[in-house]
Amino acid sequence: MALQTKIYQKENNLRLGKLIGESMRDMYASRFLAKQLAVRDIKGQYRQSYLGLVWAFITPLATAAIWIFLNSSGTLRISDTGIPYPVFAFSGTLLWSIITESINAPMNNTNSARNILSKINFPKEALIITGLYKLLFNSAVKVLLLIVFVFAFGVGFHWTLLLFPFILLAAVLFGTTIGLFLTPLGMLYTDVNRTIGFVLRFVMYATPVVYAVPNDGILKWIMELNPITPLVTIARDALVGGDFHYLLYFSIVVAVCIPLFFIAMVIYRISIPIIVERLSA
Repeated sequence: MALQTKIYQKENNLRLGKLIGESMRDMYASRFLAKQLAVRDIKGQYRQSYLGLVWAFITPLATAAIWIFLNSSGTLRISDTGIPYPVFAFSGTLLWSIITESINAPMNNTNSARNILSKINFPKEALIITGLYKLLFNSAVKVLLLIVFVFAFGVGFHWTLLLFPFILLAAVLFGTTIGLFLTPLGMLYTDVNRTIGFVLRFVMYATPVVYAVPNDGILKWIMELNPITPLVTIARDALVGGDFHYLLYFSIVVAVCIPLFFIAMVIYRISIPIIVERLSA
């Protein structure tokens, strides 16, 4: 009688699908903790501030004001944007600030929680949700002022304005995905955080933040390759009832970001406990 041989293999606990499922479950389970941490941080941010919420939009407002002055004074000749330039400049700088904050949020929140991570065992995904809560709160304040700009300068209401929150979420998804990939490196090397700020200053000028995409030349080519360009352009088109330029590119960027976000969450879930243990040793 022939003997049957059974081979028992150890289950692969690093399967991507299983890790994504565990990460999503922990993200949902830690929503209350994340909310408490976000409320604490927001209150601490504005507790001893005289201007309070004004700081949430003072940077994009100041940046836009500089470009508006340079344009109106004739110091710079900016090509026609098709909409009132104050609306164009402020919407661009505000959207840029939201994207850059979403890139920096995962690293900033994880770095600020180093002491907690080394002492208390809790789902690390709570830190990501905390960053999103704070980002959405600050963004809501900025968007309210942006809506005032839209009506104050005669753009008025367009039905596409209803799409703006969803496009804004896509921009936050893009920034958060990049931030998640960079966070493990940023935890190990402080140079990463400085490099991000340095690079983003240059990327801003390759994005239609304060001026439109040129009709020709190398800058047009660079801007059209820049994945942030469709995010800013589509969001601005939604505000002013535009023609949704770069809609296909926008759809591609969002479609690519969705699976990359889950992969980044898995990398974050695996790497952060190891890095914290190494830094605490």
